[in-house]
Amino acid sequence: MKVTFTTKEYTHLLELAHLGLQVATRRFGEGDDDAPPAQSAGTRRYADITQKLLDLATPFGCADLVDVGADGRLIVSAKLADSERLQKLIGEYNNDTFWHELVTRLADRDLAAQHTKQALAGDGGPPLDADARLRDLEDAYWEEFEENDLTNLVLLRGGKG
Repeated sequence: MKVTFTTKEYTHLLELAHLGLQVATRRFGEGDDDAPPAQSAGTRRYADITQKLLDLATPFGCADLVDVGADGRLIVSAKLADSERLQKLIGEYNNDTFWHELVTRLADRDLAAQHTKQALAGDGGPPLDADARLRDLEDAYWEEFEENDLTNLVLLRGGKG
């Protein structure tokens, strides 16, 4: 199979691969930019294909988007990694991930607490509709955070305040 790309398309493919590796290795804003992404058993599978992709930079007229890392393997250049557009995408991704994780975890915690209270009360009432209650809790947190950001969030260490 033969695939052809314009220089612009290949640049977009490199950007996509870089963003994908950043997500897969969870390295946004961490570590040495010249170091290759940390490899786990789950991400090692991407190393060879990434090298093949980066190796095509010169034939596609994008040699300035690839450098040689300290270990001799190809890496994306600072020009690509530090581009304002990619940094904005990374920032938006991090922000979105933060808020979704915060809302989900707080709602899960509150639902578990409600289940525990109901079980301890032993009132024998109807069980909570977990899915509906979880959606209500998440909606309430979204509303709060959209209106007030973190202003009203208080952390009680060890539950003692």
